[in-house]
Amino acid sequence: MHSNLVRLHLVVVIFAFTAILGKLISAELPTSLLVFYRMVIACAGLYVYVRIRRRNLAVSRRIAMGYLGVGGLVALHWIFFFHAIKVSNVSVTLGCFASAAFFTSLLEPLITRGRYSRLNIILSVVAMSGLYMIFRFELTYVEGMVLSLLSALLAGLFTVINKKMVSHGQPLVMSFYEMLGGAVVLGLYNLYTGSWMVPAGTDLIYLLILGLVCTSVAFVMSIDVMKTLSAFQVSMTVNLEPVYGILLAVMIFGDSEWMSPGFYAGAAIVLLAVLVHPWLEKLG
Repeated sequence: MHSNLVRLHLVVVIFAFTAILGKLISAELPTSLLVFYRMVIACAGLYVYVRIRRRNLAVSRRIAMGYLGVGGLVALHWIFFFHAIKVSNVSVTLGCFASAAFFTSLLEPLITRGRYSRLNIILSVVAMSGLYMIFRFELTYVEGMVLSLLSALLAGLFTVINKKMVSHGQPLVMSFYEMLGGAVVLGLYNLYTGSWMVPAGTDLIYLLILGLVCTSVAFVMSIDVMKTLSAFQVSMTVNLEPVYGILLAVMIFGDSEWMSPGFYAGAAIVLLAVLVHPWLEKLG
C-alpha cells in the first residue's frame, strides 16, 4: 500500500478519535466551552506551524471576514456534534453523522447553482432509508440523532463554502482564520452567558490532544498526504471515519456502545451508500 495512503488512514483514525475524546471529557464542561478551547488550542497550533514554515497569513479584510464567518459555522457544527455524544453515545452520533457527505452533495448545486446528480439523489434516498432504520430501532437516542444530523448538515454547508473559497486561498490560512473566528464567536457567547470553567486534570490533557493532535497536526498531515493521492483514494478513505470511530468506541467503552442489530443494519446502509458513491461516480 502507498505510504501516503497509510498515513491518510492514520489521519482518519485521528479524526475519528475526536468523538472518543468528546465522550472522555467531563460532562460538567459545557459543550460551548469544550469547542471554544478546542478552537483556541487549534488556532495557536496552526499559528506556530505557519510561523515555523514562514507562511504569510495576510489576506484582504473581505476574505478574512469570509473565513471568520465560516469559523462560526464550524463552531456550531462542533457544538451539535459533541452535544450529540453527551446525550447519546459515540456510535449513534457517528452513524448519523455519516450522512454529511450527502448533505454536501445536495447543498452544492444550491450554492453553486449547478445541476443535481441523479446518482447523488438515489444514494441520498438509500442513506435516508438507513437513517430511518436507526431512528426506528434506537428511539431512546432521538435527541442525539437529531443533533448529529444538524451537525452533518452544517458540515455539508461549510464544506461547500470552503470549496468555493479555496480557489483564492490556501487551506492552511483558511483553517487558521476559521479556528480564530469560531474561538471569537464562542468566547463572546461564553462571556455573555457567564459559563466559564477552567479545565484541569485529565480534561486539560484531553483538550490539548483534541486541539493539537486531532485538529492542528491531523489537518497539516492531511494536506501533505493528499498532494500525492487521487481524489478517489482520498474520498474513499475519509469516508471510513465513522467506521473507525464506532470500532474505537466499542473497543474503549465496551457495553455502553453496543447497539441493537437494527442500528448496525441502518448504519451499514448509510456507510455503504457513502463508500460506493465515489466508486460509482468514477465509473460514471
